[in-house]
Amino acid sequence: MKEKIYQRLIELTNGQTSSNILMKFAKSGYSKKFIRSYSKLYGINIEEVSKKMEQFQSLHDFFTRELKMEVRPIDENPTILVSPVDAKLEAFGQIKDQLILTVKEKPYSLVDLLGSEQAAKRYDKGQYIVFYLSPADYHRMHSPVDAYVEKQYILGKKSFPVNQVGLEYGKKPISHNYRMVSELVYGDNKHAAFIKVGATFVNSIVLTNTLKEWKKGEEVGYFSFGSTVVMLFESETVAFLENVKQGQAIRMGEAFAIMV
Repeated sequence: MKEKIYQRLIELTNGQTSSNILMKFAKSGYSKKFIRSYSKLYGINIEEVSKKMEQFQSLHDFFTRELKMEVRPIDENPTILVSPVDAKLEAFGQIKDQLILTVKEKPYSLVDLLGSEQAAKRYDKGQYIVFYLSPADYHRMHSPVDAYVEKQYILGKKSFPVNQVGLEYGKKPISHNYRMVSELVYGDNKHAAFIKVGATFVNSIVLTNTLKEWKKGEEVGYFSFGSTVVMLFESETVAFLENVKQGQAIRMGEAFAIMV
């Protein structure tokens, strides 16, 4: 019953009008008044931020803030993959038979997530990892590895919440939300999918790097609101490190996997 009520309430409010109102307010000069209380509410470390608080022009400007370069060192080992975002590790593991991954005890089909059976088959019996970005997190995305962007495409139309309640009661938001898929080639012709999932009514995934070549640690884009990144790897191409644990916080640039 809770799941049905939640889904219905979200569907009633998740439209173009509500999305436009939310984004318009966040980008308005009036929203600047809420920046300091927002940072206190979420315990954001303003010492890491590249600008002074009074230099931000809106709440959206602060939400998509840049950090000082030295506060997120990048693991330079060429065989190491680093976290593309500041996040909590929501789920990880092996992709099961019938191309299934599991988040919050819900099965997700890779065919739904990637949009085609052909794209999904590449990751059969491979590995997956889900990074959840809360409203408190730094919301810029960075390349997890030196890679070539083989293909990039968009799926989905609307974005439902991907927070704890959304994942538990929503209609599989990870595979149905608006999302951008980047198919990467790295290492010795290994393949990975880097999936950026929109959230909270606003389909705002902005690319800041449109080049085909990505360098590990360089910025590639940002989210306008809290969201999720999913990464998929082919079978027997990576091994997760010991710091990869359910609910573990991870920072952009920290190692999470090694090529095998």
